[in-house]
Amino acid sequence: MSTPADLSGARRLQIQKQALAVWPVVGLIVLGVVGLIMVSVATARVGVAATVIGAVAALVPVGVVFAAIVWMDRWEPEPPMLLLGAFLWGAGGATATSLLLNDAVTGLGDLLVGADGQAFFAQAVVAPLLEETAKALFVVALWVWRRNEFNGLVDGIVYAALTAAGFAFTENIFYFGRAFAEGGLGDVSGGVVAVFILRGVLAPFSHPLFSSMIGIGIGFATRTRRPALRVAYPLGGLLLAILLHAVWNGSTLLGGVGFLNVYFLIMVPIFVGTWFLVAWQRRREQSIVAQQLPILQRAGLIVSSEVEMLASLQGRQGWLRKVRRSAGPEAAKAVQDYQVAVTELAFLQHRAAEGRTTSAVRRARRERLIEDLKAARRSAAGSRDAFQTARVKIDELTQVNLRRPPDGEAGHRHR
Repeated sequence: MSTPADLSGARRLQIQKQALAVWPVVGLIVLGVVGLIMVSVATARVGVAATVIGAVAALVPVGVVFAAIVWMDRWEPEPPMLLLGAFLWGAGGATATSLLLNDAVTGLGDLLVGADGQAFFAQAVVAPLLEETAKALFVVALWVWRRNEFNGLVDGIVYAALTAAGFAFTENIFYFGRAFAEGGLGDVSGGVVAVFILRGVLAPFSHPLFSSMIGIGIGFATRTRRPALRVAYPLGGLLLAILLHAVWNGSTLLGGVGFLNVYFLIMVPIFVGTWFLVAWQRRREQSIVAQQLPILQRAGLIVSSEVEMLASLQGRQGWLRKVRRSAGPEAAKAVQDYQVAVTELAFLQHRAAEGRTTSAVRRARRERLIEDLKAARRSAAGSRDAFQTARVKIDELTQVNLRRPPDGEAGHRHR
């Protein structure tokens, strides 16, 4: 009987990397299948024609929301596969989960509040609780397993809003499709037009706004080293998302003046405040990167001529336009990858300076980002030797962390 071949450590590591690369693809395929199942459910409920009309109408608000998310994510673009996973989870996984659970607890309202209050209980209590929890699952799981992808509030809002956009897309197909089946295209008083005015014009950002509270909670959790707060912030964000969703759903039952009061006095100010929070946070992230660029330059990872271009969004976009005109889209894509690697490395340095990452995690993450940075630079220049602009001095990246004593040591020294 032959014994299994002894694999070298390098070979085992390669196999592990291949397995890790397969799982995200498998996950996306599963979510895509779930999304197709949800479309089939919609077709069975309202018919093929109504589902097609609903899907076409639903593309308009999701396009507006997606454009806003891309605007938010320009400074530090998130990995496309994770963004696609967030959208697919919202469109397939979260909608399927909430739909199944909602059907399972339909009779609970009759037992608790009776037939008269069942509609309010279902819309203002059950739906917000189930839907916001289902949408939050992906963002929380991503934060647990891929914490390095969260550099602040903006990242949390981007993932949460994109998950909510996927959920709203599928939900809108149901709503628009049912409106078409019952009243055709209609007008402002009924049919698809009336529902589109409510969901596509007045409230395309409703679901993303609710779920952004979860993203904000996770964003705050990334900035604390206290375990209790790391749990409290996301939980508080989830509860706030449920509350906003409940207020919104409850206001739709009021109709007329009651709905408009909630819309203009509560929802609009919260939306505007959240938008200003995103803009302020983006400026903060730009400041963090600008502060870390001199360190990366001293370490030989970037050159002095690039510092000014990397320090602002306008400088980066101008650099990309210039490269795209002179060297083509492939070189521009490599420069963009280089910019992203520099940004991630700057955030890693910032977290390390604040003591919010362990040395082992920091070293592994830094090594990978430096390799990404080198590869992008070589690709942009079309030569493997293009990175030899300066000698890489890792000590320049680590000595900044030596100025801050480890957790607990500072207090011990002052005793």
